[in-house]
Parts: sequence; structure tokens; C-alpha cells
Amino acid sequence: MDAGKNNQSTRGSWGSRIGFILAAAGSAIGLGSIWKFPYMVAKNGGGIFLVLFLIISATLGVALMTAEMTIGSLAQRGAVGAYERLGGKRWKIIGYLSVFCAFILLSFYSVVGGWTIAYFFKFMQGSLATSNAKELTHIFETFVANPVEPLFYHALFMAATACVIIAGIQKGIERGCKYLMTMLFLLVLVLIGRVMTLPGAINGIVLFLQPDFSKVTSAMLIDVTGLAFFSMSIGMAIMIAYGSYAGKDIPIHRTALNVVCLTVGISFLCGLMILPAITVFGIDPQAGPGLTFISMPAIFEQMAGGTFFGLLFFFLLFIAALSSSVSLLEPVTGFFVDEYNTSRTKTTIIVSILMFIVGIGASLSFGIWKDYTLFGKNLFDLLDFSSSNLMMPVSAIAASLLVGWKIWPVFAKRLAGNGNPLWLRLMKPFFRYIAPAVIAIILFQGLQ
Repeated sequence: MDAGKNNQSTRGSWGSRIGFILAAAGSAIGLGSIWKFPYMVAKNGGGIFLVLFLIISATLGVALMTAEMTIGSLAQRGAVGAYERLGGKRWKIIGYLSVFCAFILLSFYSVVGGWTIAYFFKFMQGSLATSNAKELTHIFETFVANPVEPLFYHALFMAATACVIIAGIQKGIERGCKYLMTMLFLLVLVLIGRVMTLPGAINGIVLFLQPDFSKVTSAMLIDVTGLAFFSMSIGMAIMIAYGSYAGKDIPIHRTALNVVCLTVGISFLCGLMILPAITVFGIDPQAGPGLTFISMPAIFEQMAGGTFFGLLFFFLLFIAALSSSVSLLEPVTGFFVDEYNTSRTKTTIIVSILMFIVGIGASLSFGIWKDYTLFGKNLFDLLDFSSSNLMMPVSAIAASLLVGWKIWPVFAKRLAGNGNPLWLRLMKPFFRYIAPAVIAIILFQGLQ
């Protein structure tokens, strides 16, 4: 008997279906929902991009999330153990790849998470009290180039993530995400209410919702598919790990649908929160990361009650980042707990320290190491590219092929019992042919 089986009874489980849904949604809703989604919509045709995003999320997103959750639920193991148990030893390499992807992602994601904490305190101290874009740009660039200060906040963010994981499944992840996701939703609503009172906010709503069909190109279709796919946290061992804590009484396909709806809904609300505000103050909606750390302080400085709403906004950013970072640390910790029967607390501490060390290089790549590159990219960009453009698509293709060709009978039985509904029959060719082809297109597009 292996160590993973010995540990099976103590590895934890979700206390409720709503806890499972909120934890999974928390993994998908991160910093990208707040700045990347609105920026991508504004860049790619407004309403038409939004409609396509909804369609792809409801098809590809729901199907792949269902696949990964079910793989975890059937095996009752994390990604490595699940692929080996269901597919055989040759499939184990995919599990290792997805766990490693989560490790790499959190190593540099924690650096950005640390920025959210830093900017919360900077805003509280009044050091961002200016609407001058050049001055705010200088503040941001000086901060990220500092070899020490960002590392302190990187460590603080990593420690906060580790504390949630150490608390376990029900007391840590489930309870934490219930509070985090509720606060995130309420804060977004409060900020939307404030933004909508600004004169000229309607122009931002038009920018967000009015379709521009001239933007519909092959590149735009790749963009919308990629955003929908990656926003669902597919291919990084998260949904397999979370699915492994789901009991047989939890309907996986309905849970996946609820998670996707919640994720898309929050992204939509973030668009209503940000695009009207930046339109009012004449900020470029395609500012990317600057939209958050440079443009938003300028907006709050010009708003009545700006200090209060600025603090709310940067606290919201921290919540969004933390909910995602928790989901990235769990599959890595769970791998060692499952495979080697290690202590959750000790494993979390060791893994967190290793992630912090890798993140040091990512942080320094904005300052003293910015001239050191590999394949034309600094360390931060290289970690981002290798995980998002290479590891995640490969892992997602493997999950789709495993379901469609290797374990379809047991997969179908887990979802529908002894029945054979039409929606389930349609999913078989989807997993075998359609999903792998679409993801492969995204993969090759990302390599160009």
C-alpha cells in the first residue's frame, strides 16, 4: 500500500458544495479579472468580444473545468496521483507538469500580490496623492526597481497564502474563500455604485457594451479564446486538486457551470467598475498593468471620497490576488501530502520558502537584474511565458484526451450515473477532437 492511500482518509474534503464553488471561483478570479478583462474588452471590440467570451466560457470553459474536477474526484488524488491512477504511469508526467506549472505561477504571481499590499499602505500613507500620471509612473517604477522593499511585501503575501493553506481544506481554503469571495463581490458593487455617479460614466458603459464588428479578426478570436480558457484556471492542477476533495454527492458538472458563471459575472462587474471611471478621466483603457498601479490612483485623487474608495480598491486587489494564490499553493502542497504522506504544515512552509526564493529573481528582474535575459525575456516574463503559453495548454490538452479516449465510461458514469443524456453524448467528441484542436491553436499562437 502506498503512502498516498494511507493518507487518503486524512487529506480533507469540502464541507459544502457552496464552499467548493466559492473556492474554485476564487482560484479563477484574480488580478486579471480587475485589469486584464476590461482592457481586453476595450481593445477588441467591446460588446462583440464580450459575447464571444461568454460563448466560449460556457462551452470550452465549462467542459474543461468539468473534466479536471472529475479527474480529481474519480481518483481522490492530486494531479500526479490522479493521472497515474486513471491513465497509467505514462500519464504521470502530465501531473508533474501541471504541479510544476502551479509552482512557477505562484512564484512570480506572489511578487505582484505583494505590490497590492504595498500600494494599499502607500495609499493609506498619502504617498500616491497625486493625479499626475508621470509622477505616479515614477513612483511605481522606483518601487518595483527597489531591490529590498518589494521583496518584503512578496514575503508578506506568501506568508498570508501559506497561513490559509496550513489551516486545511474546510477551516482554511473553504472558509477563507467564503469570506474572501463575499468581500470581493461586495467591494466591487460598492465601487460600481460610486463610479456610476461620475458625470460622463455612460461613455464608459458604451465602450464596454457597444459591439465593434470591425475588430472581429482571427487574432481577436485567439485573444478571446485564450482569455476565456486561462481565466478558468485550467491546466495548472488546481481544479484536479479541488475536485479530489469533492464527495460523490457533489454534482461536478453543475458545480463547474456555477463556477464559470460566477467567474464571468465578476469579470463583467469589474468591467463596469473600471471602464466608466477611466473614460471619465481620459485614461487609456489599454494601459494594462498601469491601469491598476498608475492610472487608478490618479482617478481616485480626482474623486470625492477618493481616499476611502482608493483603500477599498487596493484591498479588493489584495483579496483577488490572495484567492488565486491560495489555489496555486494547494496543488503543490497536496502533491507532497498525497504522494509522500508529509505534514501539511511543514510541507506548506517549505514549499512557500522555495516559491519565495524563485520569486526573488522575478522581483529583481524589474530592477538590478532587468538587463539579464534568456530567450529575449527577463526572468519574470520568462516564468510567465513558460507557464501560461506552454505548460497550461499542454496540461489542458492532456486532460481532454484522457477523458475522451481513456476513461470515458467511468467519467460519464460519475457525471450522469447510469443515464446517457444528450449533453453528455455531445461532450465525448468535444473532448476527443474539438477541445484539443482549439487549445492547440492557442498554444501555437502563443509561441509566435
